[in-house]
Amino acid sequence: MGQYAAPLRDMHFVLHEVLNVEAELKSMPKHADLDAETINQVLEEVGKFCSEVVFPLNQSGDREGCAYEGGGVVKTPAGFREAYRQYVEAGWPALGCDPEFGGQGLPAFVNNALYEMLNSANQAWTMYPGLSHGAYECLHAHGTPEQKSTYLQKLVSGEWTGTMCLTEPHCGTDLGILRTKAEPNPDGSYVLTGTKIFISSGEHDMAENIVHLVLARLPGAPMGTKGISLFIVPKFVPDANGVPGERNGIKCGSIEHKMGIHGNATCVMNLDGAKGWLVGEANKGLNAMFVMVNAARLGVGMQGLGLTEVAYQNSLAYAKERLQMRSLTGPKAPDKPADPIIVHPDVRRMLLTQKAYAEAGRAFAYWAALNIDKELSHADEAVRREAGDFVALLTPVIKAFLTDNAFEGTNMAMQIYGGHGFISEWGMEQYVRDARISMIYEGTNSIQALDLLGRKILGDMGAKLKRFGKLVSDFVESEGVKPEMQEFINPLADIGEKVQKLTMEIGMKAMQDPDEVGAAAVPYLRTVGHLVFSYFWARMARVALDRGASGDAFYKAKLATARFYFAKLLPETASTIRAARAGAKPMMDYDEALF
Repeated sequence: MGQYAAPLRDMHFVLHEVLNVEAELKSMPKHADLDAETINQVLEEVGKFCSEVVFPLNQSGDREGCAYEGGGVVKTPAGFREAYRQYVEAGWPALGCDPEFGGQGLPAFVNNALYEMLNSANQAWTMYPGLSHGAYECLHAHGTPEQKSTYLQKLVSGEWTGTMCLTEPHCGTDLGILRTKAEPNPDGSYVLTGTKIFISSGEHDMAENIVHLVLARLPGAPMGTKGISLFIVPKFVPDANGVPGERNGIKCGSIEHKMGIHGNATCVMNLDGAKGWLVGEANKGLNAMFVMVNAARLGVGMQGLGLTEVAYQNSLAYAKERLQMRSLTGPKAPDKPADPIIVHPDVRRMLLTQKAYAEAGRAFAYWAALNIDKELSHADEAVRREAGDFVALLTPVIKAFLTDNAFEGTNMAMQIYGGHGFISEWGMEQYVRDARISMIYEGTNSIQALDLLGRKILGDMGAKLKRFGKLVSDFVESEGVKPEMQEFINPLADIGEKVQKLTMEIGMKAMQDPDEVGAAAVPYLRTVGHLVFSYFWARMARVALDRGASGDAFYKAKLATARFYFAKLLPETASTIRAARAGAKPMMDYDEALF
């Protein structure tokens, strides 16, 4: 079955020693009274819920999967519904939501930590409340007062869940060609007709109602993405008192049989005269939906972080116990027939890769969530604006880099387990299967790379990237004169300069040939990902050096992991930079007839 324990010590380190969140919150009036002790208590209770309630359902839920019972009815695996009831009763859905609608009003970074732990414990189960939170965010930002009154309190409490219905059989990422239609009714509602596919949590038995957010076209709407509108389409239409009433014409036609996340119902949803209500302005639905899409991209990044962490925990436990061969430098456990595999260099390489990616990913993701809090709540408008730029710039990096790393980390877990890793009872192969989808949905990682390079960087002539670059250069300038930091600052400064030069080079080439952006985007994103990780590893090393005199082994391990990252993982950028510079010619000059 494996194991999972919330990494509370490292969470506390990131939040309180690296990011100093308690002091940061003093500049956000609505969070100014929140202290570290309260944050830690919340994280501890979440950790218990994840390890004791949700994690034990991970493997059983994968084996059983969801069942389509006909007539639009889907049954979730045994225990899922009961666990969700406990989740709701504990108030966890409300953690980061607006108190006006029954939320607890805690910062986004606390909610982010909640989802890291939930995803480590059970990714498939976590997708039900995770998508609901995205629906809440969308309606909170764009819903009418009446829509907020009807739906938000139910979503915040967890009584109702939510989905996002974008993809259709003929179109995935290219939403401009979607065909679902919305015809106006005299009463101000709309009748929707069409089919959506790959709808996570589209139907289930865990909540009394499901709030679908559906993209569709109005009559006479412009072609392409400028003609898309967003609609609320509930499973059961609420009456005047908000009580679920008549069954709506949106039903699950079947569920997908998938490689992974078997415990989550991935549905084909048929809209046959379904009643819906417009969210926001007509033909501007994609703008409204992107509140949910961006929340989902951050959420998918947390899936990657969660799986990297749980894969590492299990790999480490196994490597300490599994006996296989002797150390090349002589027996390390002479009283045993063989040494534990943790003595072997390549096993340590894999363990430290998982550890380094998990810990840097945590620092990065929590920092990004803190910037969401700043964007929403900081007293200084300039700080709000800068924080928003950081979030916009780095959301695709969180989604793509963390999930790419998760797939590598879970594969390493399977490799460390050897033949046992390939056997389902040990659980590692499930993590590999579950991790794979995270690189695909909410925009494939290549789409994230195009978003980063084409829209977020070249689209504003590198302004947002320069703002992040200033964070790096300021840190380099302040720490570069200190001898104990040279081993971290020098490579950080080097990768910062290389990203700047690479960006300018690609930008110049793209002016002549737009395909240069598509050719360079994926290796470029990995290069930027390593710039971000280098920055946070250098910051974490600084704190560990300052605290190291205490003799705490935690700080010793942090420094050792930082050294491993800079020595063994950052050098990947030598190849990614070279690949990005190789340009479009080797691909686009290849004659199609030769494929």
